[in-house]
Amino acid sequence: MNPQITTLGRSQSAAMSTNKVVRNTYMLLSMTLAFSALAAGVSTALHLPPFGFIITLVGYFGLLFLTTKFRDSGLGIAFVFALTGFMGLTLGPMLNHYLALPNGAQVVMMAMGGTAAIFLGLSAYVMTTRKDFSFMGGFLAVGILVAFLAGLGAFFFNMPGLSLAVSAMFVLLMSGLILYETSSIIHGGETNYIMATVTLYVTIFNLFTSLLQLLGFASDD
Repeated sequence: MNPQITTLGRSQSAAMSTNKVVRNTYMLLSMTLAFSALAAGVSTALHLPPFGFIITLVGYFGLLFLTTKFRDSGLGIAFVFALTGFMGLTLGPMLNHYLALPNGAQVVMMAMGGTAAIFLGLSAYVMTTRKDFSFMGGFLAVGILVAFLAGLGAFFFNMPGLSLAVSAMFVLLMSGLILYETSSIIHGGETNYIMATVTLYVTIFNLFTSLLQLLGFASDD
């Protein structure tokens, strides 16, 4: 058998597999974002109280664990919707808090617009240039860990200034994670579309909430 033909066949097969992951990821991401937005709308309309720090963490990491465990089966998709729906519900009390501000609706819309612009812009950049951002993996892992621990400190010790700094850090880190994860998907580093969807969804969620906090603080008289 001609080695060149064999190599070409493998390259075409890898490209088709990558394109399938990309297509499935963004299709599932679109559906989970819509489902999460619906859950957030219901939570906002019903004026549900905050879930609490412990319940939110247990719910998030529990559903994330189940999604990861069943990522290669149909149950994985069910748990993706459970996870994103739960996170949408936890967003309702936060939205009500900001909507209660004099210009709250404008703040929320600006945060949504900023999130969409950053995600679409960075995703389009990677898709167009096809640059490899895998070198950012270690930096992002350390940065997210540091920001998470700083966020815990700001929460338990009631430090608004540190909380705002953490939000600014998360905007930068989530922007970098969009570049990293999109690059990983198109270059074959991430082959499971369920896990790719979860990563991108969590990135968008954190980006939105961080922008919401920063814009809310900036607009608070």
